[in-house]
Amino acid sequence: MTDRQILIRDLLVLFGLTGWALSLPYYGSEFMVSMALTCLMYVALSSSWGLFCGSTRYLSLATSAFFGIGAYTSALALEKFGWVQSIALGAGLATVVAVVMGAAVLHLRGTYFAVLTFGMTELIRHAITYWEKQVTGTVGRVLAVVPERDTIYLTVLVLAAGTVALSIGVRRTRFGLALMGIGADEQRAQTLGVNTRLIKIAGFAMTAAVAGAVGAAMSVRWTYIDPHTVFNPFIGFQTVLIALIGGAITLWGPLIAAVVFSLLAETLRLKAPQVYMMSLGLLLILSVLYLPGGLASLRGDTFRAWWNDMRAWRQERRYEGSGDKARGKARVARRGRARPGRRLGDEGVACGKAVVRQQR
Repeated sequence: MTDRQILIRDLLVLFGLTGWALSLPYYGSEFMVSMALTCLMYVALSSSWGLFCGSTRYLSLATSAFFGIGAYTSALALEKFGWVQSIALGAGLATVVAVVMGAAVLHLRGTYFAVLTFGMTELIRHAITYWEKQVTGTVGRVLAVVPERDTIYLTVLVLAAGTVALSIGVRRTRFGLALMGIGADEQRAQTLGVNTRLIKIAGFAMTAAVAGAVGAAMSVRWTYIDPHTVFNPFIGFQTVLIALIGGAITLWGPLIAAVVFSLLAETLRLKAPQVYMMSLGLLLILSVLYLPGGLASLRGDTFRAWWNDMRAWRQERRYEGSGDKARGKARVARRGRARPGRRLGDEGVACGKAVVRQQR
């Protein structure tokens, strides 16, 4: 398929999924709408995370920080501004924080970058907690102004569909190619003229803007928010897990994994939270070992390769258990012991013939 055909296919799939999700509140129950809202939230978060971190291979754990900043901004601004303005303020403030944070830590890579982003997330959470205790005299916010359910759902749906559309567009621009080049070889990209520092800060800020907007929209889902709720590190960790298991470099991987994780969360989190956490860990281990490209890389050839590997493994186990392997080793050992003896016998015959010739 050509690039244009792939673009048309992706847009048609996006429009079809968006239309189906748009009709869900009209025939679905409250439980289905709530589950779809959670799913759309993680679609937006994981898709934006994969767009930057999947392309550049920077492991960021700051998603919960931007989500919490957007949530608190919306909680404070809803009483004075409108719904759209509050979401825009949440996204804008998260972007400013991301620019400052990125300028400070984006020169690092690997474990150092991941640890620093997580540390800054905790710093922001404790700073807001301290500010609320010392200035306002209380911890948490009660949201008196809350939009209707359909308004919240439509807003999160627009954010999720917009994030996927943004990912489709950015991957086909020079900016997206620069992100991919940084992930492949940052020094080579810099040698070829790419301003890697500016590109990384812009990509990091783009991810933060989406997370801040989603946090601002989702804050009204709860009537009361506090730093422990909206700055919960589990939000950032689950976003990373969804992106990695789905396929951080792929377009549709985070969306597929978000649906799977949302179903697991609603099914197991309340009834068996330990089983849910073990399921997350098991999926991550299996994905890293047997599916490095994520769920989006599943093809018919993948299942055939797994089947062939399993058949080869079973044949090897059967061969070892039948005793043929031990008998084969014993046969090889006997041959190895017999060969030196035959060589010595041949040498003895040759020496005897030489002695007879000398006596003659």
